[in-house]
Amino acid sequence: MSWLDNRPGQGARFSLGSISSPIEPEINLIPFIDVLLVVLIFLMISTTFTRYQELAITLPTANGSDNQAEVKQIHIAVSRDGRFAINGKITDRMQLANVLSQLNQNYSNGDSASSMLVNIDADARAPHQAVMTALEAARDANLSNIVFSSQTKK
Repeated sequence: MSWLDNRPGQGARFSLGSISSPIEPEINLIPFIDVLLVVLIFLMISTTFTRYQELAITLPTANGSDNQAEVKQIHIAVSRDGRFAINGKITDRMQLANVLSQLNQNYSNGDSASSMLVNIDADARAPHQAVMTALEAARDANLSNIVFSSQTKK
């Protein structure tokens, strides 16, 4: 009789190759939960709750339509090739500051120059230097209220 014999009724047997049901590993969740609770408590204690400070203010009211004075405008057009036109009249680059100064004096009539609005209508492909020349000419003419025209995309 050999130890590999599988017949019933024989005594105790050894079997090296016997396959028994494998023991499935068991995951113990209790230490995992304990660690998570400790981390949660640590985060709750160490978190600072900030309260946003607010100021209770009441904004002033104004009726802008009653006090609006008529704003006088000077339109400076800058073309694609760097030419200038003031209020529709083509002007040389060298005469730009002089023409703006004359218009400022003619339009102001003793009023402050701050009511004069300079509107620069520059072509999208106009040289940057041409736009800067128009800005410098407005500055030299003591005109500080300057806006740029644009159009919305369709």
